Amino acid sequence: MAPEKAPVTVTLELEAGNASLMILGKMLGPTGVPPFAVKHRYDAATADRRGEIIPAVITVDARQRWTMRLETPPTASLIRAVLGRPGAPQPGHKPVGAISRADLRRIAIRKLPDLDTGDVDVAMRIVAGTARSMGVRVEE
Repeated sequence: MAPEKAPVTVTLELEAGNASLMILGKMLGPTGVPPFAVKHRYDAATADRRGEIIPAVITVDARQRWTMRLETPPTASLIRAVLGRPGAPQPGHKPVGAISRADLRRIAIRKLPDLDTGDVDVAMRIVAGTARSMGVRVEE
């Protein structure tokens, strides 16, 4: 008897409410998961958050049964949404803007389920580090 295959995990960053079939087909084709079924479930689950990037983690077992878990948007995209423009082309040389501590706290609370901490202050430091790497200052 052949050993059972280990589960395959695919992480996709898709537009909420409007997943691209092209991306789904390319990433899920080797797993045997039907992209239309994933698109239908993803679009239904994220329809209320259109315009955001919502990562989806698809896990496929040996029998090609699959599950989907949604994560919070990437920290950088949340910072860009607050800032209203992309980060600096050369971070560390020329800052592109600033976000307030209140905005930083809101982003940290939203990201808390996906971070390795349960402390909001630690989460704020993690988000502040991402902001600095994008060329965004945090105002007091």
